Amino acid sequence: MSSPSDPKDQNNLIIAVVLSILVLMGWQYFFAGPQIKHEQARQEFNKQLDAQNAGKATSESPPNVANSPANPVAPPSTAVPGAGQQPAPTTAMTRDEILKSTPRIAIATPSLEGSIDLKSGRIDDLILKKYRETVDPNSPMVTLLSPAGSFDPYFAEFGWVPQVGSSLKVPDRDALWKVESGTTLTPETPITLVWDNGQGVLFHRTISLDQDYMFKVVDEVENKTNAEITLLPYARVHRSGHPPSQVYSVLHEGLVGVSGDHGLVEDTYANALKESVPKTFENVVGGWLGITDKYWATALVPDQKTPYRATYSALPARDPSGRDAFQTDYLRGSLAVPPGERKGIEGHLFAGAKQASLIDGYEKALNILRFDRLIDWGWFYFITRPLFRLMEFINGIVHNFGITILILTVIVKAAFYPLANKQYESMARMKKMQPEMQRIKEQYKDDSQRQQKEIFELYRKEKINPLAGCWPILLQIPVFFALYKVLFVTIDMRHAPFFGWIHDLSAPDPTSVFNLFGLLPFDAPTFLHLGAWPLIMGITMWVQMQLNPPQPDPIQQQIFQWMPVMFTFLLASFPAGLVIYWAWSNTLSISQQLWINKKNGAEIHLFGNLRRTFAPLLRLFGASGDGTSGK
Repeated sequence: MSSPSDPKDQNNLIIAVVLSILVLMGWQYFFAGPQIKHEQARQEFNKQLDAQNAGKATSESPPNVANSPANPVAPPSTAVPGAGQQPAPTTAMTRDEILKSTPRIAIATPSLEGSIDLKSGRIDDLILKKYRETVDPNSPMVTLLSPAGSFDPYFAEFGWVPQVGSSLKVPDRDALWKVESGTTLTPETPITLVWDNGQGVLFHRTISLDQDYMFKVVDEVENKTNAEITLLPYARVHRSGHPPSQVYSVLHEGLVGVSGDHGLVEDTYANALKESVPKTFENVVGGWLGITDKYWATALVPDQKTPYRATYSALPARDPSGRDAFQTDYLRGSLAVPPGERKGIEGHLFAGAKQASLIDGYEKALNILRFDRLIDWGWFYFITRPLFRLMEFINGIVHNFGITILILTVIVKAAFYPLANKQYESMARMKKMQPEMQRIKEQYKDDSQRQQKEIFELYRKEKINPLAGCWPILLQIPVFFALYKVLFVTIDMRHAPFFGWIHDLSAPDPTSVFNLFGLLPFDAPTFLHLGAWPLIMGITMWVQMQLNPPQPDPIQQQIFQWMPVMFTFLLASFPAGLVIYWAWSNTLSISQQLWINKKNGAEIHLFGNLRRTFAPLLRLFGASGDGTSGK
């Protein structure tokens, strides 16, 4: 930045500093602070879940599904089964008890394990084999879906709705499906289920699953009667209860989807509960819909060329012992099956980890409209996505996201080098012009307008931009935010280790200076949490500040002395990867500024400032503390 000895230049410097502090305080308030609250709430939620052997639940309580007055896709009175019903909460069994009490067919793939409930045909038992709850390799694997009646019901369901006024029986939650073929659902062995309604109609369901998280569900109706039958296929994702996610401001969790031309639909759990009617989109073509958490999602993918009605809904718990219910569903147009024929439809279900490469692969392979938005890339999508792709490419070479962040920092610095180079050169020339500027101020001390004119003429002659110091900071803010977003939302960063004590780059530094980084047997309070990497970052920032000459105004000097301390505490709760990025960026900036100052023959204030700061210690050891600047 410009040398602070001129009042205008001091103001520019102060403005840049204040803007930076405001940005970080905003991040602390809206992002980092809520992240801590979320983690505390998540831990409490898990404790409740572990202790829950019996309780109340509303697992069979889907919310209302509004019907459009004009609906070419489905009759106005047609709704997804269970919509608008909320029975009184029943005594809940544990998850294991429910799984053992119902007939099931197993799921076994490299990525998933679980089962399908043969009583209802629901996909309601899924565990993600590649992910664990914590960085501890012995911690439980992540549970995604759980059956109705458990403490946290979360399932996907496919089915049929009869034509209005029809007495035709269709499979419901009490229907007992029989296994027609297959013994275990694997990537190599699909399964086929069948249900006989006792009226001459057979319902066939073939479920296949790839190596990762995409189910393919083919539902067919075999008509053995003498009359044509008409049915409407539907699918839904239902969840009763939800994680404490509404504390996030930087991340969307809740109902999500892309409904054709209506674009991206995002409804948080809290907002969905406040809405008086569900969000319904008629005659949608293309897209998907489901429920998303930070790293996991369950999303329905209807046929991308067939119109359907998409609904996003919620229903508050009926009493304090119950749980809120959330649902996304689609209802397709009617399917007519003539006598003696067998017809069906096809749909997909994604249920698993939101790994960017997989999501993109599914989008291309199945031609799913904007499926990449299942990951919340945010407003800076145009920066966040390319930044992640670059990190993914680098990590494919170095195989360590911590090293990737260091390399990325160098690339960002190189991209901003021309601007930063002009900044530091302008600063160096400004420092060399200080005697001339001081002469102008003395010569025209009684004529402020002439003084300003002469100073600006000096700026023009020497090609100095007094605002050059602010732009590099301001222009790097979107990059800083995009990196924060990447670290926060991408599962690739989850539990990604660095060297030493950093086992998860997406989480704050776990150490604390207040218990001597774990040497003392107690945990420091959250508000005093200050890890080793934030401390390193603060030191690098303080050294960087020492490159500037002392401020003539004592108040300004105090601001610059305390600013690194403020930033250190502000960044203490940020993801460790982001703090490492900032510390490394500061180190590169220090080296760059020292080199440019030396090249331009400008005075290097670092050594003089260090002598002044540590003068008492230097005198204690008999060294000089006169504060003479070095070259």
